[in-house]
Amino acid sequence: MCGILAVFGCIDNSQAKRSRIIELSRRLRHRGPDWSGLHCHGNCYLAHQRLAIVDPASGDQPLYNEDKTVIVTVNGEIYNHKQLREKLKSHQFRTGSDCEVIAHLYEEHGEEFVDMLDGMFSFVLLDTKDNSYIAARDAIGITPLYMGWGLDGSIWFASEMKALSDDCERFISFPPGHIYSSKQGGLRRWYNPPWFLEQTPSSSYDPIVLRKAFEKAVFKRLMTDVPFGVLLSGGLDSSLVAAVACRYLAESEAACQWGSQLHTFCIGLESSPDLKAAREVADYLGTRHHEFHFTVQEGIDALEEVIYHIETYDVTTIRASTPMFLMSRKIKSLGVKMVLSGEGSDEIFGGYLYFHKAPNKEEFHQETCQKIKALHLYDCLRANKSTSAWGVEARVPFLDKEFINIAMAIDPEWKMIRPDLGRIEKWVLRNAFDDVQKPYLPKVTDAMLTHASFIYPENTPTTKEAYYYRTIFEKFFPKNAARSTVPGGPSVACSTAKAVEWDAAWSKNLDPSGRAALGIHSAAYEEAVDAKNKSSLSGSPKKLQGVGEKAAAVV
Repeated sequence: MCGILAVFGCIDNSQAKRSRIIELSRRLRHRGPDWSGLHCHGNCYLAHQRLAIVDPASGDQPLYNEDKTVIVTVNGEIYNHKQLREKLKSHQFRTGSDCEVIAHLYEEHGEEFVDMLDGMFSFVLLDTKDNSYIAARDAIGITPLYMGWGLDGSIWFASEMKALSDDCERFISFPPGHIYSSKQGGLRRWYNPPWFLEQTPSSSYDPIVLRKAFEKAVFKRLMTDVPFGVLLSGGLDSSLVAAVACRYLAESEAACQWGSQLHTFCIGLESSPDLKAAREVADYLGTRHHEFHFTVQEGIDALEEVIYHIETYDVTTIRASTPMFLMSRKIKSLGVKMVLSGEGSDEIFGGYLYFHKAPNKEEFHQETCQKIKALHLYDCLRANKSTSAWGVEARVPFLDKEFINIAMAIDPEWKMIRPDLGRIEKWVLRNAFDDVQKPYLPKVTDAMLTHASFIYPENTPTTKEAYYYRTIFEKFFPKNAARSTVPGGPSVACSTAKAVEWDAAWSKNLDPSGRAALGIHSAAYEEAVDAKNKSSLSGSPKKLQGVGEKAAAVV
């Protein structure tokens, strides 16, 4: 992530004003510690603090068209920049930066080009031929942008509030999916997907289409010229990001520079379940896993810095930002500058627990739409600013435009939590990656087993083996009637529950087969021999013991 600051229409264009712009831009240097740039044109200023991810050698900003009449300062990544360059062959590019296409697209299409960009971005562009300018923010608001107004009539744009709050009388969060045009004198929406109207869709659910769209979203985000990794909490969303990245990393250009073993990162309190879950997934995927720990006191000590960087007082955002802020510092110390993360899945698929109470599919869908629209105020803000505080860029494949369009076009009936049909939260996503031939993730994790009673309250599976069998059964026979045909409860070798009480050790052994009583045969014979000896009865203990051992071996 980079930091941008742009000011237009200043009354004062003295050297003192230039120095003030530099001073304010410096407040964003944590976002872009690699280089600083400033372009002045009359009473207009465009400043940039760069985090070099693509083309570190020559991609310094601001960026220009051929004759430098168009200047642009950008924070973000344009994943389809190579395809766009193919359509701009008449233009001469100065750098290998993915963001340079913005200046040339403006030359070709005027202000109506923003929807052609596939990526996350906030940018400000100045056309010196008529001193007009535009500012735009990506569809969901993955990258932050603020807009302010000075007392002298100037208009300001900045990546973070701290760069304009002292000099602007009023400022707002620039709305996602919008463009501001000085020519038209206001904001207008450039992003108008079908789901934005919140009308209930009716497209059928195709798990293969959904899976391929997500794989494509992850793969395009492997575009980097610097070391990178994946934030892995051990939950479904981050685990899928890591699994897909692992599967396709060898095919990416990044593998040529940084190798084909993925790095994953996790942080938590000592012995926290997230650490264990992440470790299990990392072991399964074969990643080079980095596990970090922090204490409660370290989290408390960091709060002031966290709030300064994320610029919110929302309680849940601060709670979630604190470990991410601490982890990003550790990640940067390893030389990593870019990470993939799993934000957005819960909003798209209704993954929060309260979605269990959705009364119908219409309200379920409307709530997911509202959640996505508000992401820039919560999870996107957290993920971007917590990582950018230490010069790390977070990319979020679940918020890929194409993937969102496909996922939000699915009839929400498929997304609803339906225990009677064996559908838990985010079932459509889980099912899309349930590949029996080439599993993306471990079939049953420790975390899944821990929460088994919530998923399967009747005859709750107590082992991973049992959980796996149960998921297959529910897939084919989801009705309550089918579930009730199978006996349950404590059992050893299909015994009654009463028989389990015969030996206290049996109740501690979760294996329901005869193996749970392994050794019982021998022990029974030994007890019988002892009893016979005490009664002075004839018999051969050694012979009886040998028979018992053979019997135990057969079980």
